Amino acid sequence: MDPLAIQPTRRAPVKPEFIADPFEPVNRGVWAVNRGILVGVLQPTGRFYRGVVPKPARQSVRNFTTNITYPGRLINNVLQGRWSGAGDESLRFLCNTTAGVGGLFDVASKWKIPKSEANFGQTFSRWGWQPGTYVMLPFLGPSDDSHALGTAGDELANPLSYSYLYLSLTARNNGLSEQTEDRISYIRSEPDSYSATKYVWTYMGKEHEPDWSVTGARDPATLQTLGVAMVHCKDPEFVQHGRELSVFMPQTGRSMMFNVWMQPAPAPLVYIAPGLGSHRLSQRTLALGELLYHNGYSVVTTTSSFHPEFMERASTTALPGFAARDCQDVLVEMSAIDRLLERKYPGRCRERALLGFSMGGYEALYLAATEKDSVPGSVKFDRYVAIDMPVDLQHANRAVDGFYNAPLAWPSAQRQARLENTLHKATKIMALPPSPGVAPPFDGIESKFLVGLSFRMTLRDTIYSSQRRKDMGVLQTPLSPWRREACYDEIMAFTFQDYIRKFALPYYRSQGVSLNDFNRGLTLRSWTSQLRNRKDIRVLINRNDFLLNEEDVGWLESTIGSSRLKVFPSGGHLGNLADPSVQKEIVKLLQGLR
Repeated sequence: MDPLAIQPTRRAPVKPEFIADPFEPVNRGVWAVNRGILVGVLQPTGRFYRGVVPKPARQSVRNFTTNITYPGRLINNVLQGRWSGAGDESLRFLCNTTAGVGGLFDVASKWKIPKSEANFGQTFSRWGWQPGTYVMLPFLGPSDDSHALGTAGDELANPLSYSYLYLSLTARNNGLSEQTEDRISYIRSEPDSYSATKYVWTYMGKEHEPDWSVTGARDPATLQTLGVAMVHCKDPEFVQHGRELSVFMPQTGRSMMFNVWMQPAPAPLVYIAPGLGSHRLSQRTLALGELLYHNGYSVVTTTSSFHPEFMERASTTALPGFAARDCQDVLVEMSAIDRLLERKYPGRCRERALLGFSMGGYEALYLAATEKDSVPGSVKFDRYVAIDMPVDLQHANRAVDGFYNAPLAWPSAQRQARLENTLHKATKIMALPPSPGVAPPFDGIESKFLVGLSFRMTLRDTIYSSQRRKDMGVLQTPLSPWRREACYDEIMAFTFQDYIRKFALPYYRSQGVSLNDFNRGLTLRSWTSQLRNRKDIRVLINRNDFLLNEEDVGWLESTIGSSRLKVFPSGGHLGNLADPSVQKEIVKLLQGLR
């Protein structure tokens, strides 16, 4: 049988069940309006507000707002029969209103009086009304049938709803101003922020607690990988300290956005190539940018060649997957950025470095290996740094495909319930303060699935975006920007190996790329002689990274050389990026440029 023959699409063997969305086209329309208001109105007014109102004053307004909305928490604690909660909230209100000067100061928390949050959505859930339909509310954002009615009840119980308009608007704008930048970065970095928000809401909206028990053996590599969720900027306003610029891409006729933070004096310039499907505003990309900027480097953050923003604006191909074309497009983009920065900041850009992590690290080493074949006029890098990159993409594909199907090891009768509980735990943890050094409560199957799901979502967005631009006839479901769930359901059945076999290979064969050339781009071993002992290459990996096997580690040790290769014994895949010792090593990889 022809290995490229298209087989009928099958449903994914494991599939999370998310909240029903029968009004998806309407909800997406409301989401688009809300996004426009967030970017066009709330972001500029929020920046102005934070600029003129000092942080202690903003905190006092938040304290006052929380205190004055006590009646709603009292009513709902009583309606739920939580008498101790009603008592705690009453005591907190008394203390903060008196000793806290009308609620401007939260003395109750300093005195360790417990909080007991309660709202009408929670009350309806306790009474047995389980959310069943997703609803996007104008101005207010994601909700469902239960919580939407609950929101109306919360407004009726909120004294601010009956106050002077100025007081009400001030209190609400104060709360929104603190969240606007994070929300916008999230919306812009996610390929489909509507869908991602709905998936999180499915489990965030559950009022009951998940089963936190861990019954199976743990898997250190994937469990440590989940630590990547702790990677974030230390300064929440770091993005605002830089500039967002665009550069025209003549090969596509469109402008490509990038972010830059320039040192006030001449300094080396580091380009950051992010991981598979990551965005220039993703937390991992920004955290690395902040680290390097505060160590004296000017920094440019770019978007992954597998992210729809890059695919639609900078890619010369219909879909990514062939290293030669993908890396050439990345290099063309960075070269255009470099010329623009030279014009805008003459004399400020000294040596250049390319730092890539995960798939971006693979691309960095590929560009190092093929540097002599670059188009004349391309930016020249004085240092290539790769962090936690795969060596063999076929091995990496098999690993993450297997992780997504890890729940098949559970008994079929328990599988769906345990799958839902895993996602419920993961979502609840997202809302909790980070706990450094504490292992997340997941067994090996759960942590593997969560890692596999993250990769599968990236693949979903890659396939959807590519087929919207060039439908190859593989998908049976219509491609609609307003009603996507059925199409997403079909795409989630495709593995990374399916993507290569059913999408990438047929497309590139039609473009005249031979099978041998395509396969050559799937492993860095194809460029062993070009990479061996190059003095301008630095690599940092974790020995237990599931994207690598022992042969890959051995190849890196013999090819890159021990003096330019740093191997950490653990950390999984990018799971230790928040570790100060790892961050120190990343900075050391760039030593000699300054």
